[in-house]
This record gives sequence, structure tokens and C-alpha cells, in this order.
Amino acid sequence: MSPRPDLGPKPRLGYIENPIERAGERRTDAAFLAAAASDPRAATYVIGGELVVMQKTSNGIDPLFTIEQAGALGATGESVFLGLLDGAARFAVALDRAGVEATKNRPDFAVSDLRSITIQGLVGDNHLAQMAEAKALWHWHARHRFCANCGHPTNMVQAGWRRDCPSCAAQHFPRTDPVVIMLAIAGGRCLLGRQARFATGMWSCLAGFVEPGETIEEAVRRETLEEAGVPCGRVKYFACQPWPFPMSLMIGCHVEALSTEITIDRTELEDVRWFEREEVALMLLRRHPDGRATPPPFAIAHHIIRAWVEDCGVLA
Repeated sequence: MSPRPDLGPKPRLGYIENPIERAGERRTDAAFLAAAASDPRAATYVIGGELVVMQKTSNGIDPLFTIEQAGALGATGESVFLGLLDGAARFAVALDRAGVEATKNRPDFAVSDLRSITIQGLVGDNHLAQMAEAKALWHWHARHRFCANCGHPTNMVQAGWRRDCPSCAAQHFPRTDPVVIMLAIAGGRCLLGRQARFATGMWSCLAGFVEPGETIEEAVRRETLEEAGVPCGRVKYFACQPWPFPMSLMIGCHVEALSTEITIDRTELEDVRWFEREEVALMLLRRHPDGRATPPPFAIAHHIIRAWVEDCGVLA
């Protein structure tokens, strides 16, 4: 076996280690929420669809606003209570399209999508998980204004963590979609695929949604078989990651391939192939002679792949 490649310090996985105390028991306490919002330490994130509005300051870019500042931008008036940080409330408010466009044209604001903010390191890592929480919640609210049971407009309750239908009394809760993302392994090779929408040269783990009545292990095997035609055996959980694009939980695994024959589902993937460990190491390091690369370090696919490159025995 070739020696373990030196990939340098391990990067941080994005959108994890949320420092917020969610304080779910306080979401129905109107007096507490009012006091928390009036506390001068309270702060809010401003979300406009896929975009996040931030302030430019002498110390860099700050994604937090006071409640009054957010209101002055034209926030909708509804807010989501994210939780408490060192006793101070953190909220998220939604800004309509006109408000977002207005901030784009002002030199004292920075407006960007969360993926770009993460890749470019525009804010501290301590903000990313909170911003992911805020973006996912507002994405859900924007698409669940009406009751799925009877079609009547719903009302936001529980500080943004539920919507109720006043017509049929149905209760609707924010959803998180479980997605398995896995690296199939056969000896010293791993299976990577690419979609047509990927950046040129980008290869990643296979992935797919967990279906009703299915375990994580079953989903891993099914998706690998459907997308690449490769039957699989043992599955080993690696780690998970909240993924606010729009609102998934990525469940990372390594899986034992029982065959190396590939049959590609061209409706899902542009290409699938086996890669040797040494080549994947170059892809992780962005040193591949043909420009091939793995996903960026903030994505769990990068970490799943790196774990195998550094330890071929991850399934042991």
C-alpha cells in the first residue's frame, strides 16, 4: 500500500457546530419574546430569498443587524426566533425583492448567496450555521403560506417554528429532507460521479434522497445501484451536515462495492468512474494535471473522500 498522502491540516466542515441555544420551550412565550427583541443585545440576520444582506463595517463584513436596522431596510415584519447566544436573542427576518435590490446598490451593504459567502470566507465560521438555520427556515415559510390540507392561508406561530391553518386546524412544521451521500470503495479505488451542472473538472460522491420506509443503509445501496449500476454491501456512517440548499441533512457514508462494473444512469449523471487513491489525493489538493477536483472543503463530500484517501480502511 502506498504511504498516506500529506493533505495538510483538515479544513472545517460548513454549517455545523451551531453555537445557538435554540430555547424551544420559549417559542410560545410572548412576553419573553417581546423582552428578548427589545434587549439592546438582540440581533437579526436578514434573508432575501437565496441572498443574505450584510453590513460593511470598518472591521469587515457583519451579517448581524439590530432589530431597528432590519426594520429600516423594509423587513416584512415577521421574524423567526433562532435562539439565544450568550443570553442574547438571535432572530432572522425576511426582506422582499425590492428591499434586497435597494441594498445591492448601496456601498455600505454586501449582498451575496450563502454558498458564495462560505467559499469566500466573508464572515466568521461562527455565523455560518446560524445563517444556514435562518435561510432554511425562511425558505420553508416562503413555500408554505397555504395549508397543504385545505388550501387556506396559514399563520406563523411558535416564533416561526410552525404554521397553523385557521380553517381546518392543521399544523405544519419546518421540514428537513434526509439525503444520503456516499463513497463506494473497491480495494484501492473509489467511485465518483459528476452532474452536468458541476463546475468543469468537478467530481463528487454519489447522493440521493432517502425514500419513505427506507433505512440509511438501504438508501445508500439503492442510490449507488440506480445511479451507477454498482451493487453494494457494508455501509459505514461517517458524519452528517445541515445543507441549506434548500433544506437538507446530508448523511455521509462509506460503502463497500461488490462489483466494479458500471452502468450509468444518464438522466441523473453525466459520468461515473473509478479513481485510484493517488489521483484523488491530487484532486483534493487541486494539483491534478487535468484539472480534476473534488468539492470544496465546506461540503461533506470533500471530507468523506478525504477520510478514505487518508485511511483506506475506513470500512474496517
